[in-house]
Amino acid sequence: QRESPVLDNPENVVQLLREQNLVKNVETLQVLLLNTRHKLIRVEEISDGTLDTILVHPREVFKSAIAANAAAVVLVHNHPSGDPTPSDADIKATRDLIRAGQLLKIEVIDHVIIGRATADRAKDYVSLRELGHFHQ
Repeated sequence: QRESPVLDNPENVVQLLREQNLVKNVETLQVLLLNTRHKLIRVEEISDGTLDTILVHPREVFKSAIAANAAAVVLVHNHPSGDPTPSDADIKATRDLIRAGQLLKIEVIDHVIIGRATADRAKDYVSLRELGHFHQ
């Protein structure tokens, strides 16, 4: 069994999930369940949305994290349009999930949105942490 990667930076997260997200034509929220060393326990697919919306409830996100004894999670979803820019709804949902995680003592490390790289955009993803949406 090979050592699972440390998934506390968006590049590693995207490397793990890029292929399976490119083929999806609706938004899908995945949660990476991590142990105390930020190593992957498993990937949980939480919900499929419509073309541009995911309906997510903190209960669904953290139910599997609690069951797996995860110390931390990374949220990942795709934008089928290819543009990984977060919507206002993405930002609000992320803030709600960070707060829920704080109550449960499960750290939300990042929320990564996977799209596609273009001539103008070298990276095919954005990290809401890197964009500054994780300040308290």
